[in-house]
Amino acid sequence: MDLLNLFSKRREREQLEQHRRRLYRLAYSWCHDGALADDLVQDTLIRAMERASQLRDPERLPAWLAAILVNCWRDHLRRQRPTDDIDDMDESLFADEDHTPEREVECSQIVSRVRKEIEGLPLGQRQVLTLVDLEEFSYAEVATVLDIPVGTVMSRLCRARQALKVRLAAPVAASTTLRSVK
Repeated sequence: MDLLNLFSKRREREQLEQHRRRLYRLAYSWCHDGALADDLVQDTLIRAMERASQLRDPERLPAWLAAILVNCWRDHLRRQRPTDDIDDMDESLFADEDHTPEREVECSQIVSRVRKEIEGLPLGQRQVLTLVDLEEFSYAEVATVLDIPVGTVMSRLCRARQALKVRLAAPVAASTTLRSVK
């Protein structure tokens, strides 16, 4: 199957764009670097086009692309040590004019805290959590994508959810004190 022919029509190109967005979200959730996520997605799509003949069932395209993304991510990790630097996504993308500035700050703090707690999870748990809970892949698809048994997917997901629940239930330490100014 030729991947270029698969996406030659406008509808299919829009579908590829949706897959690109999904791949970007996954890559970003794993690496926390927008530029690196873009590079990983680009490498993924290039590899997909080069290996388009390996895709037997077009219904499995999302899982197939995610598996390629996982391999690109692993290749990157082999080449470089992972860094702890995180560039926050532009929060203005999520801004809604109906919300007050206070509500936007509150939402931003919640999103930042959840991202931070997910980032603190081990890589295996973080990958399974993002694939199952955020991207809604089935356990079997995740097992195929990550090349691990389904039981491992379920146990990593269970441990990740439990750890996230404990971390998010813990009170946030106040790092700054407010004072009144006249």
